[in-house]
Amino acid sequence: MDEYREAALTEKIKMFHTFFFPVLFIILIWLIKFIEIVFDFPLYNFGVYPRHLKGVIGVFTSPLIHADFGHLVSNSIPIFVLGSGLFYYYRTVAYKIFFLILFATGFWVWVSARPSYHIGASGVVYGLASFMFTSGAIKKNMSLAAFSLVVVFLYGNMIWGVLPVMPHISWESHLMGAIAGIVMAFHYKALGPQKTTYQWETEEEEDIEEPSDAFDVPIEIIDNAEIEEPLKNESRSDDSIVNPTYNYTFKPKNEA
Repeated sequence: MDEYREAALTEKIKMFHTFFFPVLFIILIWLIKFIEIVFDFPLYNFGVYPRHLKGVIGVFTSPLIHADFGHLVSNSIPIFVLGSGLFYYYRTVAYKIFFLILFATGFWVWVSARPSYHIGASGVVYGLASFMFTSGAIKKNMSLAAFSLVVVFLYGNMIWGVLPVMPHISWESHLMGAIAGIVMAFHYKALGPQKTTYQWETEEEEDIEEPSDAFDVPIEIIDNAEIEEPLKNESRSDDSIVNPTYNYTFKPKNEA
């Protein structure tokens, strides 16, 4: 019973860590949006403005700023789903992966995007989606692969977001986030869930026996020959008992 309670407690702690940060991040971005509305203080200038000093702060703050509630909702749901998957499978390095994707996306947008304010957490969403999908593909872990299929099913149409089809959408953030997620997946491929090993694969490895050393001495086979019994000497010296000598005669079959 104690072992059962301990396992249940461990699972509860794991679930708490799985949902804690994604929920906290969502609460934060909603709180910021309410503050922006209540105090009528536009925060878009805290977004990334490429290649200008005033836009550097957006590398860190742009994921917290959203244009409207529609924009906020569209990012909150995938942040919860993908962020929970990240913290479930990569609990020990999840914070590092999340913020590396966030910073890398913001910096690359600042370096290469159009001269306009880029705001929203969609770059992080694309980064998490590409990270989870790429990790499932390269690790061949059944559980992670199943989650990756869920990602594809829910957010497969996100692939169009990395193309410049809608001028008012920051496709640069989507593209840079997706690239950051792929880079992180390969960088952290040695961590988190690994390739699933089945029992039958282990049994096959155990059935493979090492070759015996008992037959390492080369054996010369004489074609069409029979080996007769060794000639037995009637009288043997003491030396022959210690080091016996056998004489063999070979008789071809056609002479038998």
